[in-house]
Amino acid sequence: MDFHVELSIEILSRTPAVLKAWLLGLSDAWVTGNLKVTDNKGEASWSPFDVVGHLIHGERTDWIPRARLILSGQGAQEFEPFDRYAQFQDSQGKSLEELLATFAELRAENLAVLRGFNLGPSDLELRGLHPELGVVTLSQLLATWAVHDLDHLGQIAEVMAGQYAHAVGPWKAYLGILER
Repeated sequence: MDFHVELSIEILSRTPAVLKAWLLGLSDAWVTGNLKVTDNKGEASWSPFDVVGHLIHGERTDWIPRARLILSGQGAQEFEPFDRYAQFQDSQGKSLEELLATFAELRAENLAVLRGFNLGPSDLELRGLHPELGVVTLSQLLATWAVHDLDHLGQIAEVMAGQYAHAVGPWKAYLGILER
């Protein structure tokens, strides 16, 4: 599928409601539990609580700030590095309910900004400079934003399923989510 801003907004606009419906009201064992020790890159996995905090940090410091930089007309400006682990400090002392509300508010604001850009095809080809990946286009940034949401929704499912990895007994052989 080719990139279209409107198609990305379909995903981006639904993520807060998906997370709220999925996580709000669950016991702490589900939302803070993290029995899956590492991900496929060998890094420690994150609990659903951690993921929501990470998404908040992205709303504040990644997607729209980088889009604004690309659209500034100053050529391929280098992005500020993104702290993938900021949520561990930023979320301390907050409830999941607070995090979900903050995420929904920030996402709504950012989507209003995105819509307000009134992007045309030439805008989507404008470039920025990622500190690790090099030159990227605005369309790649915005496509990544949508896929980033989907990636973290999958991560939440994997970590939550991992809580019952031993409890399912021999059925584990049929549950691909437990093998990823």
